[in-house]
Amino acid sequence: MKAVILDAASLGDDIDLTPIRDSVDELDVHQLSIRDEAAARLAGAEVCIVNKVVLDSATLESLPALRLICVLATGTNNIDMAAAERLGIMVKNVSAYGTASVAQHTLMLTLALANRLPLYQRDVAAGRWGESAFFCMMDHGTLQLEGKHLVIVGQGVLGSQVAKLAEAFGMRVSFAARPGNEANDSRPGLSALADDADVISLHCPLSDATHHLVDAKLLATVKPGALLINCARGGIIDEHAALEALRNGRLGGLGVDVLPVEPPRDGHALIEALAEPLNLIVTPHNAWITPEARQRVVTLTVDNLTAWKAQ
Repeated sequence: MKAVILDAASLGDDIDLTPIRDSVDELDVHQLSIRDEAAARLAGAEVCIVNKVVLDSATLESLPALRLICVLATGTNNIDMAAAERLGIMVKNVSAYGTASVAQHTLMLTLALANRLPLYQRDVAAGRWGESAFFCMMDHGTLQLEGKHLVIVGQGVLGSQVAKLAEAFGMRVSFAARPGNEANDSRPGLSALADDADVISLHCPLSDATHHLVDAKLLATVKPGALLINCARGGIIDEHAALEALRNGRLGGLGVDVLPVEPPRDGHALIEALAEPLNLIVTPHNAWITPEARQRVVTLTVDNLTAWKAQ
């Protein structure tokens, strides 16, 4: 059985691919591939192992030997799923590989914003601490998390782990109803919880129901000074509306690990706003990248290969 990895670099050069190599007869490893290279590189392969390379209908139709696509991620939006089903190509993804990593990153953003770290770091770098009349600076009011209300959208494994960590800080946690299913959900919707939330953290997939879930209308109802964290998918918040809410003081802090287009080769308003004195953090979709999480992707991919071979 021949397998081809199209974009091994997306896992990092410190990850051991030996378990995958030991699970197949032949393995070709490409560090990076573009859409137009996929068909030639997958010629004759039964298994494609891919993270973000687009596999469209035309590509899949040109690969009669292909029987399995192992996605090195949870999302499969880079695969033409309808074409794969029509052609009898099984698609297997991985999930819950980065729970601890992403939850840790979420709490990092929350803690940094609560303590106004971006603002104080800017002040220290500008020499303002040395100009202070006394030993410390208190220009930016901080937020003690103990006793504060965290509202989480997404009560899966990840959202539940974030809740567990937040509760260790003494926070009160509420889970919002699944967006688009509020009428059949016993939990209150995000709109009903927003005005009492000190922190809102998003851990739900991007869908028609969650696109711009946090928009200008919702932001107008949040408690002044609330923190907004998005470690889910870009586009779940209206980033431009969130930036405006941060600028006018409605939001007390904004932390995002994701943007609608990644990488943002044409820039983005949030990245440009990092030059402003705002309580804003933008990280480059790296909440998931601890070595443990990335190696776990390999382990789960081997599990998928093993299960497929056993059919």
